Amino acid sequence: MNNEIKIRAAKAEDAKALLNIYEPYVRNTAVTFEYEVPSLQTFAERICNVLDKYPYLLAEKNGEVLGYAYADSFHERAAYKWAAETSVYIKMNKRRSGIGKILYNELENILKTQGILNLNACIACLSKKDEHISDDSLVFHKKCGYKYVGKFHKCGYKFNKWYDMVWMEKHIGSHTSNQPEIKKFSEIKIDIG
Repeated sequence: MNNEIKIRAAKAEDAKALLNIYEPYVRNTAVTFEYEVPSLQTFAERICNVLDKYPYLLAEKNGEVLGYAYADSFHERAAYKWAAETSVYIKMNKRRSGIGKILYNELENILKTQGILNLNACIACLSKKDEHISDDSLVFHKKCGYKYVGKFHKCGYKFNKWYDMVWMEKHIGSHTSNQPEIKKFSEIKIDIG
């Protein structure tokens, strides 16, 4: 039996497994500012909406889905199309096991192939840790090469507390005066994993 972690593109049929990973983040953390767990149909639609333009990857081992990562538009305006916002969620009992790093490395390689230049991460934080937030995401992104670029103060309200948002970025390509167009994820051929 193969014990290696495999990375592959997510599909709408993976929505239930991915939603099971996301649900405790919604219910118990300020990592996401959603208040209600999305329906299975809504979550499947989110996956499909991302997949045409950006990668939506999952990690699995022996058939068990351990986590997922994806990119999405940083902003809808045309001038921002070379920038993408990245997100990663790992099964609660599998965090700090290297799965996030594996997913982010693969995500970054694909985004480079597409012609994306800037990766942006929006991370919730509090001036001090509480039962709903830690500095794990900040530390993780720093280890992945992201740099701190700014903070919005008390902009997210959840669990009767105000949370700050930190923006971190990573440049993965050359910024030129005649920038080539990006390719959609659906247009590129990538051997994942």
